[in-house]
Amino acid sequence: MSKTTTSDETAAANEEGDLGAAGSQLSTAPADTVANVPGLGVVGWARWFWRQLTSMRVALLLLLLVALGAIPGSLIPQTGQDATKVADFAKAHPTLAPVYEKLGLFHVYSSVWFSAVYILLFVSLIGCIVPRTWQFVGQLRSRPPGAPKRLTRLPAYTSWRTEAEPEQVREAALALLKKRRFRAHLTGDAVSAEKGYLREVGNLAFHIALIVMLVAFAWGQLFKSEGNKLLVEGGTGFSNTLIAYDDFKSGNLFEVDDLNPFSFTLDQFKGTYERTGPNKGTARTFQAAVTYSVGAYGKDKKDVVKVNHPLEIDDSKIYLTAHGYAPVITVRDGKGNVVFHDAVPLLPLDSNVTSSGVIKVLDGYKNARGVTEQLGISAFFLPTYTAGSETASTFPALDNPVLNLAPYHGDLGVDSGIPQSVYQMDKTHMKAFKDAKKAQLRENLKPGETMTLPNGAGSVTYEGTKQWANFQITQQPGSGWALGGAIAAIFGLAASLFIQRRRVWVRAVRGADGVTVVEMAGLGRSESAKLPEELGDLAGILYDRAPGAPEHPDTPEPEVVPAEGAEK
Repeated sequence: MSKTTTSDETAAANEEGDLGAAGSQLSTAPADTVANVPGLGVVGWARWFWRQLTSMRVALLLLLLVALGAIPGSLIPQTGQDATKVADFAKAHPTLAPVYEKLGLFHVYSSVWFSAVYILLFVSLIGCIVPRTWQFVGQLRSRPPGAPKRLTRLPAYTSWRTEAEPEQVREAALALLKKRRFRAHLTGDAVSAEKGYLREVGNLAFHIALIVMLVAFAWGQLFKSEGNKLLVEGGTGFSNTLIAYDDFKSGNLFEVDDLNPFSFTLDQFKGTYERTGPNKGTARTFQAAVTYSVGAYGKDKKDVVKVNHPLEIDDSKIYLTAHGYAPVITVRDGKGNVVFHDAVPLLPLDSNVTSSGVIKVLDGYKNARGVTEQLGISAFFLPTYTAGSETASTFPALDNPVLNLAPYHGDLGVDSGIPQSVYQMDKTHMKAFKDAKKAQLRENLKPGETMTLPNGAGSVTYEGTKQWANFQITQQPGSGWALGGAIAAIFGLAASLFIQRRRVWVRAVRGADGVTVVEMAGLGRSESAKLPEELGDLAGILYDRAPGAPEHPDTPEPEVVPAEGAEK
């Protein structure tokens, strides 16, 4: 059966195609066509998979999966951050822990599934950006398309008659549009102009910034290092070597040679607190005065490290993360010989810095019979002691410090090879010293006071109190790139949202009665009230340069009206 098409239908089809050409390439997004199921064969399936992977929908889905995958990494203890918390979680949840381990939830960011989503997102973004970038470059090198045959079909349209020559109207329109920073040129009997390319620039910049952030994040995770070091005022300093850290963790590609050469000491720690009011005891200032040097022969420099104001040396940052008190203890044996003299950091237990810890005398001590032993002294410290509140400090500052000591003697078990916490004591092979009433010896000491051990076993003196500060030393390359990518992404997103890409056409032709007919129309990528307003402004200016014909004195100035079929 043959199929015929009327002349009207053919004309309508041509008009639709003409309008489509005028509105084409207003963005670099690929056409949203329904993909056919690929034919059999490896090449067909590979092409289909690549098209799906590089589509914007899949990129957004992968970005969502990365965000969702980061949630368990924030809520569940991670092996790379705190192995102790992971072990505690496993003990508390014996059924759930093996499931989490199989799913990789204890090491989310290095798990297979998270790495796969991360890499797929990276490939998807690159596959989206590269063709769009080349397409956009091609659009910049080309001229705006010619005017459609029927401008009345466009969303914003206006027209008037004038006695000015068509050439004069087109020249005036061309000059006006160029002055308004449109890319404009003459095409036949019309002027074609386009503006708003920064929208696509912002769109591409946003996606490129995402890639920069992904690369920077991956680079930082692979080559990062992070460690902690506790320093006492006026004590031994810190040199940035691996063995000097209290704890240390790093990325998979980090090497010891990547550590920046520097050292520093804690000169003084200063903390102030609210004395009155509902916020009594709240910290006002925490700052650590340090002396540091860079390199093996660097000159000493002084600086102050504050909370959220780290000391930066090369690409290393030194943060102040915690503080506490370190009572200065002197231990003598029965003959009066000093066998221990040092400031012992204690672990804070509450916001008022009530602290506890252990003083361990490992070598040099002999009891009254001359037998070599080890001493372990449980310490409980109150910065501000108040009668009737012996179990907790009433203020975090050193207003009335009291140190409670309970000594033990025997074998601390440090030679067994099993690691021990410096804040805890293994009492398995330790015996408590007894007082005259055969009860465990325990005394409260103020600075300068001494506790005498029974039976000539020696003495323990509380000399005074120093403060300690904990520093976190981080080295994470790529953080600057990540920040730059985040800023670029924000500006790129703002440009893609608030800048509208639009086209304007001005046609001037001589009518059958010899009077010039001027038509102006505009087309944007999306419906916006700004396009009719802008077109009306341009039409008003052009109308002043090519006013209406005198045979219509009552003709008003041009007004932009919705075109046929447009939404009013």
